[in-house]
Amino acid sequence: MNLTQWITSIMEQLGYFGIALLMFLDNIFPPIPSEIIMPSAGYTASQGQLLLVGVVIAGCIGSLIAAALLYWVGYTFNHERIFRFVDRYGKFLFLKSSDVKKSLDWFEQYGHRIVFFGRMIPAVRSLISIPAGMSHMPFWKFMFYSSLGTTIWTTFLASVGFYFGENQILMQQIFSQASYIILSLLAIFLLWLAYRRYRHKRKSF
Repeated sequence: MNLTQWITSIMEQLGYFGIALLMFLDNIFPPIPSEIIMPSAGYTASQGQLLLVGVVIAGCIGSLIAAALLYWVGYTFNHERIFRFVDRYGKFLFLKSSDVKKSLDWFEQYGHRIVFFGRMIPAVRSLISIPAGMSHMPFWKFMFYSSLGTTIWTTFLASVGFYFGENQILMQQIFSQASYIILSLLAIFLLWLAYRRYRHKRKSF
């Protein structure tokens, strides 16, 4: 049984709870990708077994619970304990301490709004919650940005599966184009922040 078949069987047995569980695991364990989970759930909804809105809500709930848990880990434990834990057990989660350090530097450099984009980028969404907690970002603000990004991404993935689930080649093309668009928007956002900082420095002289 391959990964897609396993994901489909979980959803068939557990329904909405299975979708929430799988999306929770997606944020904790990156090798289980939302790019398979939500389109598969959307396709199941197109067959009349589930409601599309229920699929989206279940996916968002699972993702946000995981995000809140990882935020709590980053907020509660000091930096040394987190890096020591990642060094010891990160290999089981396909996570390196250098990845956490890089995401923390990225978070501190570009601010809280990076959480919004991070929820739509593979691998990053599993990392961004920890540095948000480590930086003691206000929880309500973290959940606000996380909810926005998660809702957009989850709705998009489920809708693609709902409308194009029988055409795997077209789905892959859509995902490829969407990834380029998201990364382009992120690049524009980072350039805009850099420009604002540049202007601010010039005014301070």
